[in-house]
Amino acid sequence: MSSPKGPYTLVTVNTAPERAKRLIGRMVEALKDRYTIIHVDNCESMPPTLHLESNARMKLIQRTAIEEVAPKVTQHKPDVLFSASMWSAEQAAEIQSIARSIRPDIKLHAIPQGLQVERGPDAIVEYLLENVPALLDAE
Repeated sequence: MSSPKGPYTLVTVNTAPERAKRLIGRMVEALKDRYTIIHVDNCESMPPTLHLESNARMKLIQRTAIEEVAPKVTQHKPDVLFSASMWSAEQAAEIQSIARSIRPDIKLHAIPQGLQVERGPDAIVEYLLENVPALLDAE
């Protein structure tokens, strides 16, 4: 028996971080004999924070999940990034463009919009199990 390929580090872009962690965990467990996948982080909307500006004024800043992509990809340099089914095709393309601008060789995958809402969490896991091997095996 050969050892699993990897490790592959993964960042997700999902405004429901606990669900992302749970579903990715199920995928990782199901694929563990073939791949070592480490879910290192999730891009999610950040709560508003106060920042001190150079003129000593306070500014309230809130970053959206998409705005979290650049800092998380810069920080973790992941091998793989998944965008969740809540994103439109245009938003998924923006997420992928941001990630690729920082890490040109990143493997990207957008889960089809609406899959979670229409078919539920089991459909997401099933979809990932069908699609992730080809993504990871592609050179």
